[in-house]
Amino acid sequence: MTESGERIAKFLSRAGVASRRDAERMVAEGRIRLNGEVLAHPASFVAAGDIVQVDGTVIGLPERTRLWRYHKPSGLVTTHKDPEDRPTVFQRLPPNLPRVISIGRLDLTSEGLLLLTNDGALARLLELPKTGWIRRYRARVFGTVDASRLAALARGITVDGVRYGPIDAKLDSQTGNTAWLSVSLQEGRNREIRKVMAALGLATTRLIRTSYGPFQLGQLPRGAVEEIPARVLRDQLPRPPA
Repeated sequence: MTESGERIAKFLSRAGVASRRDAERMVAEGRIRLNGEVLAHPASFVAAGDIVQVDGTVIGLPERTRLWRYHKPSGLVTTHKDPEDRPTVFQRLPPNLPRVISIGRLDLTSEGLLLLTNDGALARLLELPKTGWIRRYRARVFGTVDASRLAALARGITVDGVRYGPIDAKLDSQTGNTAWLSVSLQEGRNREIRKVMAALGLATTRLIRTSYGPFQLGQLPRGAVEEIPARVLRDQLPRPPA
């Protein structure tokens, strides 16, 4: 906040309406009004008592920040609207949840822990590699694992011109041509594990995220949602540098 209020993009992000980037695009499309006037610039500020509308709907003040664990099943895309009309994560959530956004994504055939929040600013913070939160997975792969090449991933790897950061990957078991791996990373780029494993000659046939930072999938049933208590959330959020 400043003496002038809060930037419109941040306000909408905290209210769970849209990411800051999407909010700026919505301003450019003329979809946002402030006190009845169409906003012309994303640098506009919202002050106490102002009325913000998106597509004609009044947006209330942001609620307290909340966070949920969700056990994403395979077969759902992590998006609010899919151009291919595939089923989405958000269509399967309980109707009593407020509008939420995901912290990072899991692709169509990936499963496991997906964190959800009503606060876009929190989502943005927790997705940044500099936050330092480790994402852990179990991966089932088809092929023969070369332990030395797996260990070398700790130095990073370039695949098709894209440089991926350090990945901690360990072989848990190998039965015939099927192996289970434990994989940990910080960035979590689009289909990163699948692409990296393919570069090692391994086809990923199942991918389960087991934790994101301090939060664990644990025994949460597939498709279930559970809110993280506010006290736990406060205790686990990254602290700003001193």
